Amino acid sequence: MLAPKAPSWMSEFRKFIMRGNVVDLAVGIIIGAAFTGVVSSLVKDVFNPLLGLATGGVDFSNVFFALNGQRYPNLADAQKAGAPTLNFGLFINAIIQFLIVSFTVFWVVKALTKLNVRQDAVALPTKSETLLSEIRDLLQTRVEAPPGGTNHPE
Repeated sequence: MLAPKAPSWMSEFRKFIMRGNVVDLAVGIIIGAAFTGVVSSLVKDVFNPLLGLATGGVDFSNVFFALNGQRYPNLADAQKAGAPTLNFGLFINAIIQFLIVSFTVFWVVKALTKLNVRQDAVALPTKSETLLSEIRDLLQTRVEAPPGGTNHPE
């Protein structure tokens, strides 16, 4: 008995998933998620304390405005009370994280581009290029052969 044939969309999907670009994208997303955790910790645990020190003790994660007009000692208390808030400090943290990620991606892409250029510069000719060069050289020697002489190289 013949096995049932898979629908064409399944084989197309299988081909799509097995492409190198899709696998590379999946790896990039996983690494990006891990990198996001590192950057979040860098902003929260390193930059925010330094910025707080520079601004006289301001904790950016607690810079907010309660829209109900009441005052709360910190964002957690405002959220516990159910107060609507504009969280300026969290927005500032998000901007800092974005700038760090953008800066890092910029330098990674720049380094990879430079590496790619170097690899292209030292790339060996393909078999086709080598064969075409040999054919060109053979044709060149035939054209340069003296009149009455043989037309093929020795």
